[in-house]
Amino acid sequence: MDMEWLKPAAVFGSILYAVIGVAIFWICFIIVDKITPYNLWEEIVGKQNRALGLVVAAMCLGISIIVAAAIH
Repeated sequence: MDMEWLKPAAVFGSILYAVIGVAIFWICFIIVDKITPYNLWEEIVGKQNRALGLVVAAMCLGISIIVAAAIH
C-alpha cells in the first residue's frame, strides 16, 4: 500500500493550497461586492433576495472552479 499522501510535506502542501484558495476566493468576492451598486450581503440576507442569492452562488462556484484549476 502506497502512503505517499500521508507524508508531512504532502499534507502541509494541501493545507497551504487550501488556505491560499480560500483567501483568493474571499478577495474575489469582496471585489465583486464592491463593484456592484448595492451591498450583496444586505440584499441576500436582509431583503431575502433569492434571485440575487442564486446569481451570487453561481459566481462563487465559478470563482472556486477557477481557483481550483489554477492551484491544481
